[in-house]
Amino acid sequence: MPAQLTARPSDIPLQNLYNLLEPITVPKKKARFRNWGRSFICTPSAIFEPENEFQCELVLELARREGKKLRVSAVGHSPSDLAMTNEYMLRTTKLNRILEINTEKRYVVAQGGITLNDLNAQLAKNNLAMINLGSISEQSLAGVVATATHGSGISYGAISTNVIALSLLLADGSRVTCSRSEHSDLFMASLCGLGATGIILSVQLLLEPAFRLKEVQESRPFEDVVRDMDKLVHSAEHVRFWWFPTKDTIRCSYSNRTSEPNNPAGSWFWGTFFGYHVVQFLLFVGRYFSTVNVWTANLACWLLGGRTEGVDDSYNIFNVDCRYPQHTTEWAIPYENTQACLRDFRDYLSKELQNPQGLRPHFPVEIRFSAADDIWLSPGYGQATTWIGIVQYKPYGFNVPYRRLFQAFEEIVIRHQGRPHWAKAHPLGIEGLRKLYPHFDDFRRVLDKVDPDAIFRNEYVERHIMGKQIDPRLFRAFKKGS
Repeated sequence: MPAQLTARPSDIPLQNLYNLLEPITVPKKKARFRNWGRSFICTPSAIFEPENEFQCELVLELARREGKKLRVSAVGHSPSDLAMTNEYMLRTTKLNRILEINTEKRYVVAQGGITLNDLNAQLAKNNLAMINLGSISEQSLAGVVATATHGSGISYGAISTNVIALSLLLADGSRVTCSRSEHSDLFMASLCGLGATGIILSVQLLLEPAFRLKEVQESRPFEDVVRDMDKLVHSAEHVRFWWFPTKDTIRCSYSNRTSEPNNPAGSWFWGTFFGYHVVQFLLFVGRYFSTVNVWTANLACWLLGGRTEGVDDSYNIFNVDCRYPQHTTEWAIPYENTQACLRDFRDYLSKELQNPQGLRPHFPVEIRFSAADDIWLSPGYGQATTWIGIVQYKPYGFNVPYRRLFQAFEEIVIRHQGRPHWAKAHPLGIEGLRKLYPHFDDFRRVLDKVDPDAIFRNEYVERHIMGKQIDPRLFRAFKKGS
């Protein structure tokens, strides 16, 4: 191996550093980054796609020498500007290997850039599975950890609660392994660290033997579900709801581990042709004639009507099709506030539907649940949690109105002590967040210690964590139809 590849990055002459990084530097004309929802876009001064950890060290060294911010990103699934920067970007999409699988102790060590889709496939080959998953698996493992992404199940915490240890590359170029027993403050900060504590090189994740889920779905009136909320939420291991306000109906999903053979529910005709293509066309028409949105919501609710049962591998049940690019926001409220919060939001939507000039929002409202955890910036910190998310789809990529709806929703959930999902755009600043998170200043203390020069702090972190006045629309993408 050439001497320059075994030298410390700080010893490498600048020109040699440029030469070493040239093969992993994205050509300037392609150096743009857009999130999956097409809501934010940025043009970094350079995008690097390292293929090994040493190259990560080289990128960091260059950022240090040139006084640049360095933002770590992966697939860009966050609907906010969390991954955005106009300085240096390190994309981890090629840092996607499994480093170790221990079937006896049931854990995996994987590089941070691996997507959950790829991780699920590799685990299945070894008869293992993640304990819980969110609605999608397109995100990177490090991204899921850094935002305390969650699934549903009142006895299951955020995915970050299953992390055993993290390997980080810190701002000073050092590597550190942290866990609950080793560098515990850094560990608790990094489990929902927003990419600001360091580069997550690898994650050691607790697993369980591969399992199938039996999912039962049924539609029930809104008031019945809210009245029986506690009974329903505790009636299965993984419970989630999809609420269709125009029909005052909630689609309920109950999933439990099972030994029954695979027997997936659904059909291509209803799920894909009607559920995807016809609905997208109607959503497009609804951009011009908002009443059509009501018809579309009613059609979707009808398509999902009736009781269904299905058995499939866990990740196939946990995951759902996100359909189209979208504006979305999601908030976590204390579980005990669920009924009051949902009724308040229902009252607001009912008034809008009764008003001829009122909003005709998209559907459904997604409602999920998680157990309390002790992760410093997790929205589930210290409380059983209900997650409520709303969307405005962008059919064929065309923009749709969303701000008025989102603002009204945010005002309601804030009244009910809501905490925003860190991967979603939200209006809370430092003072509001400090009141919601007892360890907020502990998190800032860790950032000051491990990154005193703020190399890993992009505009999102500076705005929401450090309190700087930075325009939240700085990276907004103005697409066709906007």
